[in-house]
Amino acid sequence: MSALAHLRQELGELALQLCQVAFVVAVAPGVTGLIRRMKARLQRRQGPSVLQPYRDLRRLLAKEAVVGETTSWLTRAAPYAVFAATWVAAALVPTFETRLMFSWSGDLIAIVALLGLARFLQAAAAIDNGTAFGGIGASREVMIASLAEPAMIMVVFTLSLVAGTTQLSTMAHVMATGVGLRLSIAMALLSLVIVALAENTRIPIDNPATHLELTMVHEAMLLDYSGRHLAMMELAASLRLVLYVSLIACIFAPFGIVTQDGPAAFLLIAVLAYLAKLAAACVLLAIFEMATAKMRLFRVPNLLGIALMLGLLGTLLLFISGEM
Repeated sequence: MSALAHLRQELGELALQLCQVAFVVAVAPGVTGLIRRMKARLQRRQGPSVLQPYRDLRRLLAKEAVVGETTSWLTRAAPYAVFAATWVAAALVPTFETRLMFSWSGDLIAIVALLGLARFLQAAAAIDNGTAFGGIGASREVMIASLAEPAMIMVVFTLSLVAGTTQLSTMAHVMATGVGLRLSIAMALLSLVIVALAENTRIPIDNPATHLELTMVHEAMLLDYSGRHLAMMELAASLRLVLYVSLIACIFAPFGIVTQDGPAAFLLIAVLAYLAKLAAACVLLAIFEMATAKMRLFRVPNLLGIALMLGLLGTLLLFISGEM
């Protein structure tokens, strides 16, 4: 391959990588809007438009952020740091192409670490505000995270034993070629779904549509934010939801993802397939939240304990089957 052809290939890979980075942040508010629209229609209400989150973000970005006089620099820097960490983590998950320029950095452990960093900064900033609601939300968020992260690590162990790596591009390629029906993979999927509900504070963990003192987790940490700071936090929350949907789709439903050289039309098909997966996830989540009641806060550890045991059993089954 000549130097010019190699340069063209690198520029093409860089362009695709930048497209994915911009794509995930562009569709994130739409995913939140579609879920709200679907839940409203299931309740026989008109509901807001799918584009309403975009309008809310534009309105918030145009407003000045109001910050308390007793807060430190952490409160001002946390919204941008949380958004940046979540955006990077979401951009590393393969959506329509596995052979991007930075695919080597799309490691599942790195994504878990970035999410942990964003969670720590958000909880620390909520405590820094010095309000009762911020402290309540931060303590609940840390409690849920302390139970969800071990379950997530067990899911990582299970999937890495199946694929032989923690790199998502290779993992998607292995899953796309077919690994057969395995009980351990089904356990990992169910565990990851529970962790995703907990990390995004969705029903049955929390109801993001309410602002009740006794129930809210994520929303309690956002009550002291306004203007562009609130816009960054809201966009980061939408990106985190897209991240988990993309993660589940990449690993357990990798159909449509381009894994080898082919016509340019394959990329268009892959993008359409990814959008279809996002739409299907929104519909399923809306139906699930309408059919499920929010559980008491002190019952959340029981649910996350189930996710941890499912991940652990999946890992043990793979060890036993490998030894046999």
